[in-house]
Amino acid sequence: MNIAFVASEVYPFSKTGGLADVAGALPKVLNELGHNVKIFTPKYGLIDEKKYGLEYQQWIGSMPVRVSGIDQKVHVHKAKLPKSDVDVYFVDFQPYFYRETIYTDDLDEAERFILFSKATLEIIQRLNWKPDVVHCNDWQTGLIPLYIKDNYNWDQLFHHTASLYTIHNIGYQGQFGKDVLDKAEIRHEYFYNFGEVEHNSAVNFMKTGISFADIINTVSETYAKEIMTKEYSAGMDYILRYRSHDLYGILNGIDYHDWDPSTDKHLPYHFSASDLSGKLKNKKFLCEQFNLPFSPDIPLIGIVSRLAIQKGFDLIARSLEYLSHLPCQWIILGSGENYYEDMFETFASYRPDKAACYIGYSNELAHLIEAGSDMFLMPSHYEPCGLNQIYSLKYGTVPIVRHTGGLADTVLDWDEYSSLGKETGNGFSFRDYNGFALTNAVERAIKYYHNKKVWHKIQMNGMSCNYSWNRSAEKYVTLYELALKKVVK
Repeated sequence: MNIAFVASEVYPFSKTGGLADVAGALPKVLNELGHNVKIFTPKYGLIDEKKYGLEYQQWIGSMPVRVSGIDQKVHVHKAKLPKSDVDVYFVDFQPYFYRETIYTDDLDEAERFILFSKATLEIIQRLNWKPDVVHCNDWQTGLIPLYIKDNYNWDQLFHHTASLYTIHNIGYQGQFGKDVLDKAEIRHEYFYNFGEVEHNSAVNFMKTGISFADIINTVSETYAKEIMTKEYSAGMDYILRYRSHDLYGILNGIDYHDWDPSTDKHLPYHFSASDLSGKLKNKKFLCEQFNLPFSPDIPLIGIVSRLAIQKGFDLIARSLEYLSHLPCQWIILGSGENYYEDMFETFASYRPDKAACYIGYSNELAHLIEAGSDMFLMPSHYEPCGLNQIYSLKYGTVPIVRHTGGLADTVLDWDEYSSLGKETGNGFSFRDYNGFALTNAVERAIKYYHNKKVWHKIQMNGMSCNYSWNRSAEKYVTLYELALKKVVK
């Protein structure tokens, strides 16, 4: 199967969040399964061309791509996805993509991704490569399913080309004024009378993708159900309920080559399910790095996150006074909203015996916190998939999460399953979005930490879980086949 994978960020070339991790991992595994995958992504000025071996495609040269009625001169570069045979094509247009950040609040944000979407299809034309499926991701690629069915349907290359649209976070939709209709060359009939591209009197790129894609999916089964409700849909519940028969959930995988405590290059001490001694040594090393008193009898709770309300930090803020008096320690890595950055820095400053804080991001420290912590807290208001709870399970770091999205699909509450006579729990969760539910879950985890027999069982349950990309990739192939059946009659 020929698969065009289109994403606005791809690890390791560019990254702001989980989309990049998916785009850097899933195509690689699909290729290993025997499929011909090509990735299409913008060439941001932040990308190190020499490091990743980008090659200018002279044979394409200056490629005209029309935006706002003007042909822009676009160039194309190519590289291999590291450790794979997957080709990555980079859309190079300096006025749009050579900026300080990948996403902006600039007035031409819509035009940036109109050009990227059109350029992707133009490159495919020049390659004379017929994709069976174009896999689009998030709002930045939401116009492509429409373009395949309308603007580019004159080209037989795209006859019988299906589209899959993946929603990674429905909170970010790409909503712009109706002047975008002409800039993107979208027929006005798709806008008026509550048309397929219109939402709240604006052009909505995500709604466009949902409306025109042959199959839609999101990144966990629970999140697929949640986004059909008003609470979690950010206004998209009506169109998703209408397309519910084409909506699926597939949990993201993780790369166990990078996230395995027995081989992790970022850890001073390796460990495994058969020998956890290295985990305690990592905890001691982590405490020493942050001048936290080390004690094997006091649980250390780790947090690695974007510091924002979506991640549940308003709950922590309301409960911090109570949490600070519990018999545990805290270590926080992250950045985000100033209020939460200041809150954790103040906590660490006033209670250096209880808490440590690093504002910013460090991949090495993220691995060390996963390995050295006893528990990992993720009290998200919503979480499409989540990856840190999956890393935590592998590292014997017991997750404490809110029962939502991918967190609900991966973390099984010990008490809940024990009450059913099943000793299969691998963590602790809470459902109600309030401080009492959060603190109760933390207190339960601390209680079981001191029951070494039960705690070891919870750790082993987690470490035996398998969330590799191979399982997820096979499910995506099934969705590709479903999408193809819709266009190949």
